[in-house]
Parts: sequence; C-alpha cells; structure tokens
Amino acid sequence: MPFRFVHTADLHLDSPLRSLALKNPELAELVRGATRTALARIVDLCLAENVDALLLAGDLYDGSQTSMNTALYLAGELRRLEAAGVKVFVIRGNHDSQSAIKRELTLPANVHLFSGRAKPVLAKILENGRQVHIHGVGFDNPHAPDSLLPSFQAPIADAVNIGMLHTSLAGSRGHDPYAPCSVAELAGHGFDYWALGHVHLRQVHCEKPLIVMPGMPQGRDINEAGPKTVTLVTVGDDGSLEHQERAIGQAVFERVTIDLTGVRDWRQMLDKAAETLSSLRSRTVADHLILRFSLTGATPLAWKLRRDPDFLLAEISNVAAGLSGCWIEKIDIDCRGEQGAGTSSGPDPVEELAALIRSDVLPSHAFRQEAGAMLDELLRQLPRELHEALASDEAAAARLVETIAAAGSDDVLAYLHGGDGEAAR
Repeated sequence: MPFRFVHTADLHLDSPLRSLALKNPELAELVRGATRTALARIVDLCLAENVDALLLAGDLYDGSQTSMNTALYLAGELRRLEAAGVKVFVIRGNHDSQSAIKRELTLPANVHLFSGRAKPVLAKILENGRQVHIHGVGFDNPHAPDSLLPSFQAPIADAVNIGMLHTSLAGSRGHDPYAPCSVAELAGHGFDYWALGHVHLRQVHCEKPLIVMPGMPQGRDINEAGPKTVTLVTVGDDGSLEHQERAIGQAVFERVTIDLTGVRDWRQMLDKAAETLSSLRSRTVADHLILRFSLTGATPLAWKLRRDPDFLLAEISNVAAGLSGCWIEKIDIDCRGEQGAGTSSGPDPVEELAALIRSDVLPSHAFRQEAGAMLDELLRQLPRELHEALASDEAAAARLVETIAAAGSDDVLAYLHGGDGEAAR
C-alpha cells in the first residue's frame, strides 16, 4: 500500500472577524464558524480517503485571541483521526507562538508536535520495505528572521523524506518575513516533499522535489478571496509522488466588477447584476459565495447609485437572495456621469463642477497638503496597529488621502445633483 497524506496549513481557527460581513448578522455567524467547518471537512477528507497522516504546517491558532474552547474543538477533531488510526504531524507557526493555550492542552496520542530540533519520525514502512520519514521544525517565537533550514537533518538514505516548514520563502506580499529561504535551497536539501505553510495562496513551487505551499483552507475576508483547498499526496513504493488539490472552504470570497457603461435605468442595472450573480454562483462549488461588487463605467445612473448606497445594497442583496448561498458583502461605486451630459437648458452644472474638482482641486498641492495634515492629526489619535494598517508609510498615507478625497467629493456631488427620483428606481 502507498503512503497517503493530506497537507494543509494556516487554519487560523476562530480567527476574529475582520470582514464587512459583520454588518449582516446571519452572514457574520457563517463567517465566524467557517474555520471550524474547514477543520471538520479536512478530517472528513482524511477519513474518506483512508489516508495514513494529516500534516498541519503551522498557524492552527490565530494568536493571542485563541480561547481554550478553540483548543478543545481542535482536540476533538484530532480524536476522530486517532480513532481511525490516522497520524497527525504538527509544526507551530508564527501565530501559534502567540497563543497562550498552546502549552495547556494535551493533544491525542496520534499527534506528533515537532519541537525546535528536527528529529525525523518514522511514518510508515511501504510494502517493499522502504521507509517514510517526516522531518519538522517548530519555532516558538512570532519572529524568525533567519532560515530554519540548517536545523534539519540530512535526508535518510534509501527512504522517502518529507519536510515540514513554516516559511515566507523569499518573501510574499502581505506576509511578514518568517524563516526565509529560497526554493532552490529547499530543493538542494535532498528531501522528496516539502510541506510548507505561512503564505495563504496555494502554489506548487517545484515538481521534483515536490514543494507545495497549500494555501489556507478557508478565507476569512475579501483579501483572502478565491477557492481554498488542501493537498492530497500519494507516495508510491518506488518513491514517486502524486498530488491533488481538494476543495475545502465552506465559503468563498470573490470580487466582481460590473461595467455599467451605457446602462440608463435602474431595472437594466439590476438585470445586469442578476446575470453576473447567476453566472458566478453556477461556477462556484463552495456552499456559500460572498461577493464584493464594484460598479464602474460612465452612466447617467452614477449620481443616483452614490446618493443612496444603502438602498442599492438592499436591492442587489435581494437579487442575491434568490440564489442559494449567495451574499453581498459590500458594493463599491466607481461610476462616472456621461461626458457631455446635460439638460435642455444647457450643460449639467454638477458635471461641470465635478470635472473642475477632479482636474484642479484634488490634484493641487495646497489641497493635498491640507488634507494630509488633517489625516496625520487623525492617525495620531488611533492605536498603533490601526495606524499602521491604514497608513504604514508616507506613500500609503498619500494614497489614503487621494482615495478619501475622491470618494468624499463624489458623495457631496451626488447630493448636489438632487434626488429627482424619475428613473433611478
């Protein structure tokens, strides 16, 4: 029989909600429980596929917010695997190291938690006598500025060697450097498979040796969009490796853009939204699809859409409610009025004012300087972590000023345009 295992990482169990989905209590409850559902589905997959092992490559927990209840839930799911004779191999990641409960819970006997010393563990002996060994290094610190690769032993001769490492590799956007190393360095170490974790986007970095970053099994907000999966690996007697991607996530976040150029009335806009929603939902395997809409293009509806965003959200959410498991998280409005639009008495004065603001006011040095000073004053009153999230450096602060100023001016102009109510609804 071959050696089969499921490889995953970055569950971030019971991660605090960061999504705008919080505004909808039913959707908030769904997102809140999604990481637990993902773990249960991973265990279900292991049992259905009759695997030998589950490899958890770090960040089971989500830092200091984790409660003992979270750990008890994890232990309960791991006991399901213990009852079926499935081994579990675990390394800690940077978020696990911040959890206060990691030392308080006794894990089931089928779980091997690697320490800072990469002593290999015999996982199975194949029918031809070839051994399969798992190597792993755990790091009990939220920061690992240096490579952990030197901590691993050399591969065991005439065996299949599988390494587990939580690493940012050579760097990844949106992820802090952690135990950095290159794909070439991993490949040169001599292992047959590297089970990585830390970066939330799945990528097969190398086929021989097989180096896999599985991504996270469940997204938590719109910045973790797209289908989420785990990796199922089969090791043959001859040492060959086959891998498959298996969908896990209960809920999928997606961004969708609808170009309203040429759309002239409210019903036509809703029909276009309904067509887009239906197409996306039919292509999504997950139980739930959570969307962030972006409406763009030149349309006479531009001011009406911006003038009543809550009504717009309610309208499109009502369309989504007709599709099973379809939700609208937020609608971004980036439409413009049609150039040259006017009334019977002449050019539209609000359109002329809008053009003046965009061409002369917002780009001006004086405006940007004053707006930047106001933003600096506001940021100084915020907690450090929120300050850094909004404007981590001078360039980010400048972009934030530009975004806020453009959105604010458009909101004011929308109200100046008036609520004629004729074809908007």
